[in-house]
Amino acid sequence: MLKKYSWLIFILIAVGFLIGQKIYKLPKFVNGETALEFTATLKNNNAFKLSDLKGKYVLLDFWGSWCGPCRAQSKHLIALKSKYGNARFKNAAGFEIVSVGVETNARRWELAIAKDGLNWPYHIMDKATSLRFFDSPIANLYGVRELPTTYLINEDGIIMGVNLPFDEIDKLLTNRMIQD
Repeated sequence: MLKKYSWLIFILIAVGFLIGQKIYKLPKFVNGETALEFTATLKNNNAFKLSDLKGKYVLLDFWGSWCGPCRAQSKHLIALKSKYGNARFKNAAGFEIVSVGVETNARRWELAIAKDGLNWPYHIMDKATSLRFFDSPIANLYGVRELPTTYLINEDGIIMGVNLPFDEIDKLLTNRMIQD
């Protein structure tokens, strides 16, 4: 009898595993929650606090130099920064990207920033002890379980969206711009 239903048991176990994996990878925060403060040292050795950017829209981008999908999205980040970096908004003083590299190797991280042309000032290396579990301080704070992970934060420090498609980020920011 057990043999007869072994395929069904296998399917139930597989589905349970996939559902569990999906739940595990869900971001810690959702829209409407306050983004948590953190401090870090930027690539240029300057001190940084997320609250330094209060009053601006912020795209908090968790990525890795070793992560193919992260590197593939670099062109979208560059396009957003190019379009909105000097934009004027109704309720915000600007738009910034804060790139948090979950890394074990500083040299590879720096080379990836240069090679991909990520030319904004807010680059943080979030030193990981294990890339398998993204065991690094800021990624842990934000409950990051997969890369890339992004948080769009409004001028008041409230999360507007998590892992939004880039076209949706574009629409949100466009709708908040001052039209000349």
